[in-house]
Amino acid sequence: MSPVRGARERARIEVTAAIKDEARRALAAEGAAKLSLRAVARELGMVSSALYRYFPSRDELLTALIVDAYSTLGAAAEAADARALATAAAPRGRWIAVCQAVRKWALEHPHEYALIYGSPVPGYTAPVDTIGPASRVGNTFIGIARAAHAGRGIALPPLPPELRPEAVRMTGHFAEGLPPEVTAALVAAWAQVFGLISFELFGQFTRIVEDRDAFFAHAVGQLAHGVGLPAV
Repeated sequence: MSPVRGARERARIEVTAAIKDEARRALAAEGAAKLSLRAVARELGMVSSALYRYFPSRDELLTALIVDAYSTLGAAAEAADARALATAAAPRGRWIAVCQAVRKWALEHPHEYALIYGSPVPGYTAPVDTIGPASRVGNTFIGIARAAHAGRGIALPPLPPELRPEAVRMTGHFAEGLPPEVTAALVAAWAQVFGLISFELFGQFTRIVEDRDAFFAHAVGQLAHGVGLPAV
């Protein structure tokens, strides 16, 4: 790469980062529905036509922010699992560590969490580019369940007949190697983890749950038990 081309690439990276940083500030101030490329350009001292060379539409900028949010959240979950593994934590300990990391990230990045787990943005449809990053936390949970199943095994009650076909379909689609009973329990627990975080973040626990650290730790431990993850 020539020095001139290298300088241009670095400049593009820096400007792209500045645009996304300003867009995140706009999200915090007004929400995703009101995100405007013209407003972002104005705050950065750019003409809107210059910003369009980086993000041709609002939806492309939103997608970049969504991918970044899912990616940083996924990285936090994976790092927590790696740390738990390094201490020889049992599957239930790994699960709790990942859940705690996800909650910590959400509390530190409430507006980015709202972007990916809050109300849909009117007029925006997420493209396939978001699927991989969005799957990282779920894949971490699936990896923990697979390790538990491959170790001591997981025994759960039989599924009701009407649910088994769907549990078998889900297992084949994204949780190959797990018993369908485990897949169904895992998906339900996964959804409940994010429900707990969303209730806390969006105010539904106000005047209901005061010691939220203790409540969350207990709740995700119970969810791990429901999935059948061993504590030792």
